[in-house]
This record gives sequence, C-alpha cells and structure tokens, in this order.
Amino acid sequence: MGDNTVEELKARYGERWRWLAVFTVMLGTMATVLSATVVNVALHDIMLEFGIRQGQVHWLATGFIAAMTTTMLTSSWLLDHFGLRKTLATAMALFSLISLAGGFASSPEQLIAARIGQGAMAGLMQPMGMYLVFRIFPQERRGQAMGIYGMGVILAPALGPVLGGFLVDQLDWRYVMFAPAPVTLLGVFMAWRFLPLPVSRPAPYRFDLPGLLLLGSTIAVSLDALNRLQSAAESRYWLMLEGLVAVTTLSLFVWRERRTSHPLLNLRLLRQPVFLYANLGALALGLALFGSTYLVPLFVQTALNFSATEAGLLMLPAGIALGMTFPLAGRLADKHSARALVVFGMALFATSAVLFALSDLDLAFGWLALWTILGRVGLGFMLPALSTGALNPLEAHELGAGSSTINFTRQLGGAYGVNIVALTIEFGDHAGGIPTIGAFHSAWWLVAVFVAVAAVPVWRMRA
Repeated sequence: MGDNTVEELKARYGERWRWLAVFTVMLGTMATVLSATVVNVALHDIMLEFGIRQGQVHWLATGFIAAMTTTMLTSSWLLDHFGLRKTLATAMALFSLISLAGGFASSPEQLIAARIGQGAMAGLMQPMGMYLVFRIFPQERRGQAMGIYGMGVILAPALGPVLGGFLVDQLDWRYVMFAPAPVTLLGVFMAWRFLPLPVSRPAPYRFDLPGLLLLGSTIAVSLDALNRLQSAAESRYWLMLEGLVAVTTLSLFVWRERRTSHPLLNLRLLRQPVFLYANLGALALGLALFGSTYLVPLFVQTALNFSATEAGLLMLPAGIALGMTFPLAGRLADKHSARALVVFGMALFATSAVLFALSDLDLAFGWLALWTILGRVGLGFMLPALSTGALNPLEAHELGAGSSTINFTRQLGGAYGVNIVALTIEFGDHAGGIPTIGAFHSAWWLVAVFVAVAAVPVWRMRA
C-alpha cells in the first residue's frame, strides 16, 4: 500500500482522493449517528424486557451521548500524536467489538455499559470528518464539501429508525446493537487504504488527563443529578451534594484549562466572538437534534400507539429531506451569511416542535411525517453554516482544536437535552406508569423555546 502520503494518493487516485477520504471518515460518523438513533425505536421493547421505567432506559441515549461528549476533546491530542488514519481505524475496530458485546447483554446495566463504550469510541470518530474537510479543501469549497459529507451522514438517521423498527418487529431489539458493526468494520479497511499520513507532527506534548477526569466527573455527576430528580424518593441533600460536586469540578476544570500549555479544551478560541456565538448555536443544535431524535419515536409509540416499524417509517422521509437539504445548505454557506442560514433553520425547527406540541391523539400519520420533515430541513440549514461560520476564522493550526470544540458543544447540548427532555416527560402526567400525550407536549414546548432563545446569540455572529 506504500506510505499513503498525499502525493502518493493523488498519483494513485487523482483528484478524487479527497472524496475517497471524505467517504472514509463519513463511514465512522454514519456509524456513530446510526448507533445513536437506531436504539431509540427499541427503547419501548427494552423497557418491557428488563422491567425498567423511562427514567432508567433513557441512559441508553444519555450515557452514549455523555461518553461521546467527554472523549471528543481527546481527538486533537490523538491527531497530533498518531494521525488521522491510526486514530480512526483503532476507534472503529473497538466500536465494532463493543457493539457486538452489547447485543449479548443480559442486564440493563451491561447494556448501558456497552452504550457508554460505544459513545466513548464515537467521541473519537465524530470530529474527524469536519477536521479532514477543513484540512484538505480550500475555503471556498468547504461549505460544498460539508454539504456532501453531511448528506451521506444523514443517511444514517434516515435509515436508522426504519432499520431499527424492522429489526425490533421482525427479529429482536438486540439486533439494533449489532447493526453499526458492519459499517465500522468496512471503515477500518477504508481508513487504512484511503486516509493520508500526516505531513508533519508537532513536538510531543503531555495529554491533559487531569482536565479529562475533571470534565468527565462534571458531566457524569451533573447528569446523574438530573436523573435522580426523576425520582421523588431521592434525598434532597444527596442532590445538593452532587450539584456542589459538579460546580466544584467544573470550576477546577476551567481553572486548569486556562493555565495549562496544552489544554483539553482551548478556551482561548472562545475569545473570538464568531466562534463563541457559533458554539452557543451548537448547544441548541445538539438539543434539537438529539432531543427530537429521542422524543419522536418514544412519543409516537407511547402516546399514539405506533409500532416500532411505523415509528421508523415516520422518520424516513424526514431523513431523506434532510439529506437533500444538506448540499443546498452547504453551497449557500459558501456564499451567504452563516448567521442568517442558522437562524432560518432554527425558525423551521422551532415551528416543527410547536406543531408537535399542539398535536392530538387523532392526528394522521401524514401530518406527523410532514412536521418531522419540517424540523429536519431546519437542521439541514443549521449544521453546515455553523461549521463554516465557526471554523473559517481560525488559523490552520487551530482547526483540530476548533473542530473538536464545536463538536463537543453540540454533543454537550445533546447530552443535557436528552436528559432534560426525559426529565420533563417523567414529571408529566402518567397513566398506568406510561407517560400521557400531555407529558410529551410539555417536552416539545421545552425544545421549541430552547431553540428559539438560542437564535439570539447566533444572530450576533458576523461571518
């Protein structure tokens, strides 16, 4: 295979090597998005098999996203020390093994542990696509490349719920854990064949392990406190203690990151207003993307009595519409204001959430599909514009830290978004231990308000 230098890849494949490399990292991102979404249509069956409530089963989504959020910031150090090819291939291989182990889980604790392991590997893979695009494409083509990259990635959430629904209804929920493994196994081969070796590497520097431990502790403790709020029997003093611990570890993390020479999270980048406002928008995007992806299947299965297959089919046209929106949104991001595109996408998504909040039990399948499409089109306008708006002002040596940071803030919004959505549902009305449609309405209103408020800082972007 030779040395896989950029020159050698160009000689072997011509100018199309860029798109072969993009497709390779796309497989890793597709697998992470597939694993994040495919399990949602299986939550109802998992609750029934293990006899657990929504307050525990949501950790299958929250644990995944929390682990992915924590490890995401390690990608910059790994890229500097091992390069893109080794880092991505190793993460994909481990992801495959963990997915297979999760399919054979015999208890909810084992299944949650497997989901956390999947999330940890997904955190290493997620920033790679954005990093690669911004390294190998000129600035005037980055929006287009992100649009094409995003279109491929969106195939996963479009097909994931459909695939998950079919597997749950025709086979067993365990097959949703097996589903991403073939994608990542193919990705290992593709990474070794098509990804270039780094041209140069910086001098070795120490990994910020204290920062990672402090950040992981903050996220884990705070999410556990939110989870405990769902139980009225929990001690108020224990919750206060966890809150105090989370505030303390967060303060120590910020203190550490501002003083170390090679921080896990480069807070200096947030001094750039465009980058700061883009990250605030990414928080809203994370809540919208992961909160709605968690909410839609659970809503239609629990409140509207849809089957898993019907819930998956409901998401299919929305995923296709999102995939079609990405190339258009990417081209527009190269030519127009990022903030205008993001705010427009937020308006569409907030409208979709409001329509869901006003729905009733007699609503036809077609209307639900239409409202889901509206929300996904809004997301399609948000993601490429946020990426280009955030990273274009950065220097080349800042792209690794910048891409991991913007991905981190999006996942952080998703982690807390899913948890807050689950908390809202749990506090809502229940009948026979099952949330009523009113509980889901409250969650939809929460999502709509959060996205609408986040449009304020995004409008202050000047890129």
